[in-house]
Amino acid sequence: MLTRQDTVSARLPMEDRITLMDASALQLIIPVAGIAAVLFALYLARDVLSRDTGTPEMQAVAGTIREGADAFVKRQYSTIAGLALVGAVVIGVVIAIVETRDVADVPELAGAPIGFMTAVAFLVGAICSMASGIIGMFISVRSNVRTASAARRSLVEAVQVAMRGGAVSGFLVVALSLLGVWGIFSVYQAVIGGVTVDKAPFLIVGFGFGASFVALFAQLGGGIYTKAADVGSDLVGDNVGDCAGRGADLFESTAAENIGAMILGVAAFAIAQSAGWPNPEAWIFFPLVVRAFGLLATIVAMYFVRGKETEDPMNILNRGYWVTTILSVVGLGITTFVMMQTNGATGDAFGLPTWIYFFFCGIVGLATSVVFVYITQYYTAGSFRPVREIAEASKTGPATNIISGTAVGFETTFVTAISIGVALIASHWLGQQAHLVNPEGRDVGGIFGTAVATMGMLMTTAYILAMDTFGPITDNAGGVAEFSRSEAHTREITDRLDAVGNTTKALTKGYAIASASLAAFLLFSAYIDKVNLIQTNRGGELLTAVNLADVSVFVAALIGAMLVYFFSSLAIRAVGTTAQAIIFEVRRQFREMPGIMDYTQRPDYARVVDITTRAALRQMVAPGLVAVATPILVGVLLGYQAVAGMLMVGTIAGVMLATTLNNGGGAWDNAKKYIESGHLKDDAGNVLGKGTPAHAAAVVGDTVGDPFKDTAGPSLHVLVKLLATITLVLAPLFIR
Repeated sequence: MLTRQDTVSARLPMEDRITLMDASALQLIIPVAGIAAVLFALYLARDVLSRDTGTPEMQAVAGTIREGADAFVKRQYSTIAGLALVGAVVIGVVIAIVETRDVADVPELAGAPIGFMTAVAFLVGAICSMASGIIGMFISVRSNVRTASAARRSLVEAVQVAMRGGAVSGFLVVALSLLGVWGIFSVYQAVIGGVTVDKAPFLIVGFGFGASFVALFAQLGGGIYTKAADVGSDLVGDNVGDCAGRGADLFESTAAENIGAMILGVAAFAIAQSAGWPNPEAWIFFPLVVRAFGLLATIVAMYFVRGKETEDPMNILNRGYWVTTILSVVGLGITTFVMMQTNGATGDAFGLPTWIYFFFCGIVGLATSVVFVYITQYYTAGSFRPVREIAEASKTGPATNIISGTAVGFETTFVTAISIGVALIASHWLGQQAHLVNPEGRDVGGIFGTAVATMGMLMTTAYILAMDTFGPITDNAGGVAEFSRSEAHTREITDRLDAVGNTTKALTKGYAIASASLAAFLLFSAYIDKVNLIQTNRGGELLTAVNLADVSVFVAALIGAMLVYFFSSLAIRAVGTTAQAIIFEVRRQFREMPGIMDYTQRPDYARVVDITTRAALRQMVAPGLVAVATPILVGVLLGYQAVAGMLMVGTIAGVMLATTLNNGGGAWDNAKKYIESGHLKDDAGNVLGKGTPAHAAAVVGDTVGDPFKDTAGPSLHVLVKLLATITLVLAPLFIR
């Protein structure tokens, strides 16, 4: 997008004018990459849907799964749409009332105008988020039978079909996020008077709130649905709900973090403008340009998802991931070099250009994503100590299995905290070396450096999401092959893909919690910037530090930590309550239709799906409302400084508990698979496989871990960012 250029540009030397034009032109990559990604996703969808759908038996099983998924999505998103509409109206009215001129971040638009703009942004974010979830589910449940059919012919073909099916979701989620933020930013800036490039980021935070609002309910509903089905029975296809919330989850991540980084870029914009640097707007648009390069890198990487029939499928997927990462480094270098020009000014002792430091901040983010991929693999793959330890503990029963799995989950917090800490300190230090000092004497380079690291990490989001969706597609493909009683060769390939899919799902959860951790610091900083903008406008005291010794702040921090655990309790309990309803129905069907066991009678899938859907939607409301209402009540009763304390401590507690739940649950799951694969042996060397007491104990652990890793854990990712987006939107309400 060509933005309004400061009059300073007319006085720049010719070489700096060229840089200015290059930076402005580079911003055009935002819509170009977004549209290209949408078109490429449509191409992939057409390719997948044109593939062979297999035998009539395969089609019958896949049709059952598709029926349940379509019914669930229709009912869930109808419910969420109603909640989002009410939420938009309430947000708009509240903002219009409380955001008076003395507390408005854009005083000239105080009152009804800013209330209306926030409500519109909320609705647009909610609609795009819902579209992401719906599209992801639609394609994934139609890819499973085609993957199973491809497995009859070739392992590589099956990998490509499943990965392309997952990539449809990955590309559309990131593209809709990018185009949504860029589009609403551009419209507000171009149409509404007084909305300059440095004020627009504060007016579109409602977009991130709407995305987070939808993602929370989608993740909760989908997680409750699929895990209740898993606990109750595989009768309905235990992965029907696996994709329901993931697309919306990643959408809100990218949207909220883009907006937060743009808000932090406003401070750098002010410095660049006052110093006469070329194209100061580039510091605000930088996050969107970086994400655009990440999309283009992922498009290229999809053509590297190929290999040999004898190759490990994980290697085929990793090849594409590394291509995405390497190309992202190139895109990051181009973006920082072009958009972070300072007329040769350097403030560091080494005399290096400013862009160099921020380039390395982005490298820190990309490196952190790689580190978390391997951390998660270590704690959830059967080839390493933690999973084997849980499997060994299963020899002595379910109690020792639970104890061992719990210990592994807690242990994962150590390396998680150290890795996040190193990433934040490194990126903050690098940013400080750029010496971006505002007129008040405050160095904003460190905070902006952490934002650049977050953007660098998120450059690979589209590919990561494709790998994540690959998991449920291959899981369902295995179910299709099993229930259609396919030939042994096909089952062998789908089993291999299922094992890889379990790994990719675990790896992407590690990536998600790492990005949530970096983003949480970014969004917390954005909240402080918004509060200080309001305080500056009204002549109030700036928020420079959060005083935990203040009783209100301490109480709010306590509530923030409590919310994380209470919310998780509600989510896990919801799975148990819903599962009970399924178990009663499944037992009734087995009792009244004994032919189900020998395939002479067909189960009543529709009734089980309907029971599960209604129960899941009913159970998702309570934890969702608690998550939304708590930060609002804290802010209204205790004030904006207390909210900052709640954000800090709630974020830390949320990240640590999500790590425990995700990795502990994944380790329990793979300990069971480790035993089923025949790797566990007794002292005499005899295999302890399926049907043994050790396997029964591992099944108990896996059942406990399921709601941990697929319901409460992923929902905490959303909760952490929802806390920040709510407080960003409603900051004026908390300032008295």
